[in-house]
Amino acid sequence: MNRRTFLARAASAAAATGCLVCGMRGAFAQAASGGKRREVEIDGKRVRVVDIHCHCVIPEALDVVKGTPLERRLAGGLKNPYNNPPMETRISVMDAQGIDVEAMSINPFWYGADRELARRLIDLQNEKLSAMTKASGGRLVAFASVALQFPELAAEQLEHATKHLGLRGAAIGGTVEGLELSNRKFDPFWAKAEELGALLFMHPQESAEATGIASRVRGNGGLENVIGNPLETTIALSRMIFDGTFDRFPALRICGAHGGGYLPSYADRSDAGCVTFPDRCKELVLKKKPTEYLRQIYVDSLVFTPEALRHLAAVVGPGQIMVGTDYGFPWVKDPVGHILNTPELSSADKIAILGGTASKLLGLPA
Repeated sequence: MNRRTFLARAASAAAATGCLVCGMRGAFAQAASGGKRREVEIDGKRVRVVDIHCHCVIPEALDVVKGTPLERRLAGGLKNPYNNPPMETRISVMDAQGIDVEAMSINPFWYGADRELARRLIDLQNEKLSAMTKASGGRLVAFASVALQFPELAAEQLEHATKHLGLRGAAIGGTVEGLELSNRKFDPFWAKAEELGALLFMHPQESAEATGIASRVRGNGGLENVIGNPLETTIALSRMIFDGTFDRFPALRICGAHGGGYLPSYADRSDAGCVTFPDRCKELVLKKKPTEYLRQIYVDSLVFTPEALRHLAAVVGPGQIMVGTDYGFPWVKDPVGHILNTPELSSADKIAILGGTASKLLGLPA
């Protein structure tokens, strides 16, 4: 499907549902037509490229949260153009970069909501995500929103979204109102995700506060993001390892944003800690070394240099890495070239990272 056809179908779907979903602004008719779409090949064979890390927001959700503590945060997100790029811009960037499929997600901002508000908000967001993806002709898929503060409800939302709305898993934060994801409270949700084989995309939220470093990262450099986001993911995954979550749910599929944080870069210290201080690892005996759990965790490729990507692949395995751009935030210019220009990766490795692994986990048609 060319861009003109896609945009026309998306605009038609928006009119039918009476809404503008994930940045649809009614500007599809003005989108540039005939722009060349980059097609990626390896060894002469066309390769589908899937971006696992793409942001969006649902403007209509503001009506649901109006007058609640969530209103200010959502309004701020809507004002940030990186969160909500116009759809014609999204598709144009995808075409230029060689991204065939985007997996969109909404950063959770609703973990403090009561059950009824959370239910109404999630219902709206998932319906809108579903409408957008169905209108896209296969260019867009999406992770469901779930109310993780109510794990049983979140499990129901995940099952409904994947079985009835065509969504491909769920987006989750790195903590839930101060609770670590390894807390046994969340076991019903992990059990359902494992049962469904659903991919969970973990993205940090309000990381400076969540990690306790807020007072130290104020000022120049945007350190609340640059340091805070990878740090929150590092802590979340480490706690899930050391608190036994991955032992209890060995088939759980979690993808950590931003290359899995700092964990893959210094993973061997996790092994050495239990050797050096065995008394600190007696509370729960793990079934394998901490570093071995990295081979069952998925990560995105947002690590910026060929050397960083080479190291990431060496630690977690190339089959655990998927393209992640953080779109619409302009962290990367050539995410495909980042993979293709890492010389230590084999052709099979590159095919897996570019889209092979994501296609399988998201259940994309061949």
